[in-house]
Amino acid sequence: MTDEETRSDEGSPGRSQFWALYLARFSAGYGLVTLLTLLPKFANTLDAGGETIGLFYTGFTVAQTLAVVPLAWAGDRGDKRTILLGCLGLGVATYALFGFVGSAAGLIAVRALQGVVATGMGLMTLSLVGELATADTRANRIGRANAARFLASIGGGLSAGWLYDTFDGFEAVFGVTTALFVVTLVAVAAVLSRDETTIPGFPFRDLAVNRRIVTLTSFRAQYAVAVTLVRSWVPLFAGVVAAKGGLGYPAFAVSVIVVSEKFTNMLCQPLTGRLSDRNGRSLFVFAGGGAYGLVALAVPFTPALGQVLGAPASLPGVGEVSAAFLPLVGLNATLGVADSFREPASMALFADEGSDGDGVASSFGIRELVWRPGSVLAPVAGGWLMGNVGMDVVFFLGGAAAVAGAVTFAVVLRRFHGAGALREW
Repeated sequence: MTDEETRSDEGSPGRSQFWALYLARFSAGYGLVTLLTLLPKFANTLDAGGETIGLFYTGFTVAQTLAVVPLAWAGDRGDKRTILLGCLGLGVATYALFGFVGSAAGLIAVRALQGVVATGMGLMTLSLVGELATADTRANRIGRANAARFLASIGGGLSAGWLYDTFDGFEAVFGVTTALFVVTLVAVAAVLSRDETTIPGFPFRDLAVNRRIVTLTSFRAQYAVAVTLVRSWVPLFAGVVAAKGGLGYPAFAVSVIVVSEKFTNMLCQPLTGRLSDRNGRSLFVFAGGGAYGLVALAVPFTPALGQVLGAPASLPGVGEVSAAFLPLVGLNATLGVADSFREPASMALFADEGSDGDGVASSFGIRELVWRPGSVLAPVAGGWLMGNVGMDVVFFLGGAAAVAGAVTFAVVLRRFHGAGALREW
């Protein structure tokens, strides 16, 4: 990419490249959510048991983890555009194969390929957005890219079920997904310029001891536990029967609750990203992370809150629920707002550290790796707590992890970078 294109954030060439990257971000999110939506159908069709379903998730996570370092290194060492095109091509083949999966082993294998595609596209799109954007628009541009991902999560979840029911099978769903990847591949190839930034050596080595990266990871490692628990257990809290600590809502009511967080996150991220560009990104990470934890702590109290507020127990289009429904929708939507303050600011800080010649793809690779332990171990802890103590405690742990992460971030930030760093970063 030329210097002129990099600086031309609002110019026509730069804008078209951003839109191509937003489309790639949308496609990656659409592919992931369609498969998650259809997992129960695959389980029924293939007669898959609990161990197979577990391997379905584990295979994806392991493939993602193994792919992070080589893909990030290749992106910094060579041309990120070429890596992104390669991932898109692999995505075309992967989603086409999903339409022909005929065994549980085949499903696990193709799911692992999907993990490589998702990791590569995530790393390269964020790295390229971070490099193309100017320093004072980086969080806003990343927020827009994330908004495209959330739009895909909403639209993909709804359309996958409709396509499956209407056309009675997987072929239509994955035919549409494959076609979307083909369109994205053509658009990226036609619009995106070559990436001429080359980072010699192994950037992970230097970035791993970078003080700013260490400061960010002190927050992110704990926040991974919070988000994994809360996002995973909100639908469980809404959907499982009262005997297991849940509200026992029907499937559509659960989907409304889940979508509320994605919808507010999608709407807010471009705005909060712009605000963090102007007012200091670290302040938004601290405030968003802390607010997320405080809201999460309130989730178990939605039944009592609904009764106090006199919320209706049934709604048109949703059916019979309980007084907790509207408070739970509201709190989950608020979680989306809180996270929208944190995510684009955090991503922009990682991009800042890599874009000055240290390796932006490797910086995002470290960001991914730090997330993995919490995202893998948190569901195990949450499952044990749910079965042995109670579902409420899962939200208390998630909320406490987010608040602890925000406090740790503020303390480390002050120690490493001075008293004013919270507003200067």
